[in-house]
Amino acid sequence: MGAVKRRIPDWIKFQIPSGKTYHMVKDVISGLHLHAICMEARCPNIGECFRCGTATFLILGDICTRNCRYCSVKKGVPGAPDLTEPRRIAEAVRLLGLKYVVITSVTRDDLEDGGASVFAETIQEIKKDSGETRVEVLVPDFKNSLSLSLERVLGAHPDVVNHNIEVVRSHYTTLRPLGDYGESLKLIETVSLKGVPAKSGLMIGFGESMEEIHSTLGDLRSAGCSMVTIGQYLQSDPGGHQVKKFFTPEEFHEIRVYAEDLGFLSVQSGPMVRSSYHAGMMTDRLRAR
Repeated sequence: MGAVKRRIPDWIKFQIPSGKTYHMVKDVISGLHLHAICMEARCPNIGECFRCGTATFLILGDICTRNCRYCSVKKGVPGAPDLTEPRRIAEAVRLLGLKYVVITSVTRDDLEDGGASVFAETIQEIKKDSGETRVEVLVPDFKNSLSLSLERVLGAHPDVVNHNIEVVRSHYTTLRPLGDYGESLKLIETVSLKGVPAKSGLMIGFGESMEEIHSTLGDLRSAGCSMVTIGQYLQSDPGGHQVKKFFTPEEFHEIRVYAEDLGFLSVQSGPMVRSSYHAGMMTDRLRAR
């Protein structure tokens, strides 16, 4: 007998993407032959973010070298990096008049520096064209070149460095077999020690306990992470891992309070929260603290 798919509860609501600004953002991205993680990962907030004139750009192609069981981004053997991509990203930021932009990538274990040099060039190109725009980078774990890669990224002076812990430690073997929980914490700690705001994100709903969620938040805070997002995992790919539990809004509130009590300076916790959700607002809140 096959597994029973859980019914999505009433408190999880999707907005149908629409509106003039939504289509403008989509047209700029497609017109410049760029990728947005909003579309590649089938983010449920794409309508809201695009209508606000914001997007999270995906660099280094749209094919990932990892095979995480919760992710709907394409997996396989990617092509060579497009050397014109950083310039086109900067042009999109300028055309859209973005004041805050998030740059992320697929994981590129095939590249010597994991794509860090492309991150750095993209940051530099954006700041050259749009000097007042703040740039957050959401980086992979740079498994094969952590020190070298972080040095290159930090040398371009991003405003925030985000690296998602993604899931609790006990689920790494099943969901992130090529990831390393300890190395992800090390990356966050290194960023924090360099004086750059460190951010991370956690998805829940895979069967983890509240104690495991608390433990993961404690590990992140001990590593110097100052901003964190916690959101509900939703199965967007038929072959992806099934949802084991839908956390209630009340439980997400409890998690937010717990994170704030640990000392996180900016927290987003809710069913529809994703790692780049309201990213500019989170950084504003950090600065205000």
